[in-house]
Amino acid sequence: MAETSPDAWPGGDAWSGAVLPPDWESALLVAVPEAEPAVAEHRARLDSSARDGVPAHLTVLYPFLAPASIDGAVLASLRRLFAGFAPFDFALDRVSWFGEDVVWLGPRDDRPFRALISGAFAAFPDCPPYGGLIAEVIPHLTIGDRDDVAALRAAAEAVRGHLPIATRVTAVTLMAGPAPGNLAIPPGQWRTLAAFPLGAPERGERRD
Repeated sequence: MAETSPDAWPGGDAWSGAVLPPDWESALLVAVPEAEPAVAEHRARLDSSARDGVPAHLTVLYPFLAPASIDGAVLASLRRLFAGFAPFDFALDRVSWFGEDVVWLGPRDDRPFRALISGAFAAFPDCPPYGGLIAEVIPHLTIGDRDDVAALRAAAEAVRGHLPIATRVTAVTLMAGPAPGNLAIPPGQWRTLAAFPLGAPERGERRD
């Protein structure tokens, strides 16, 4: 996935047409590479976003803006927004379910993630989490969301043996790709567009 610095963002027009199709979506997320050894095999079979090229993650805001509308001003706003949050440590230490449809890992303390979600939504009120379809947004890392309860339960038990997974959040990532669920689209289309460091000083500002 090609990564682009927010300072070098080419503007919305440069990402339209054949480069980034106009019907693509974007998302703000916290990637958790430390979870990949535990979940990658299971996500590859059971999580639809894994097929699309989205890494193990906790969602901050999805769907976000259409990629063609993300210009330098939006990226500057995102950079300022996330610079206002300090990096933080967290641990994924529990397996939970949404009904029998989705199995996921939860952080021991989800308050820092809730703060990121609330802050992003406040800054971009036209982009409610999950389109406003979920009454209570629970920070989570999806292991699987396929309609195969037996496979989901087996994955849950396998991943449980890897817990806790401890790591540190230092940035929020902006990704874009086609809407999920379209098997006619080749896999691996989602790509990283930018990463926004937490606690990053503004230009010219020193933090000793």
